[in-house]
Amino acid sequence: MGHVTDGFTDSALRDIVRLYPYDTPHDTEKSLRGSSQEVADRIKAELQAKVDMAGLEILETRITHLAYAPEIAAAMLQRQQAAAIIDARQMIVEGAVGMVEMALNKLSENNVVELDEERRAAMVSNLLVVLCGNRDAQPIVNTGSLY
Repeated sequence: MGHVTDGFTDSALRDIVRLYPYDTPHDTEKSLRGSSQEVADRIKAELQAKVDMAGLEILETRITHLAYAPEIAAAMLQRQQAAAIIDARQMIVEGAVGMVEMALNKLSENNVVELDEERRAAMVSNLLVVLCGNRDAQPIVNTGSLY
């Protein structure tokens, strides 16, 4: 009986696991790693449907090990790293925009400096470059006028 159910198991396993990504950066999405109990329950239901006619009952299924071919695992790792970099950059940009907005508001509130639109745009640009850049800011001494 073991060989017959092995074929059913392989088939059910393939049918279900292809519906889920291995892992996701967000907890709101279902994945093989993050939702292993739900995946196991779906595999159990799929298996049960396949063996019902033989009068068998599937009591439990468990995912104990997930393994992929090395080339697939490498591609998945690259995707995870790219997604992590994008998420980090998004957070950096959101933070930088908030800081620029705060700086402009503070300068206006305290009447520190009056900026025309061109100088305001230049300041915003410079602050965003510094705040979003990967390297430390390099000081530049302006000895003349902006115009």
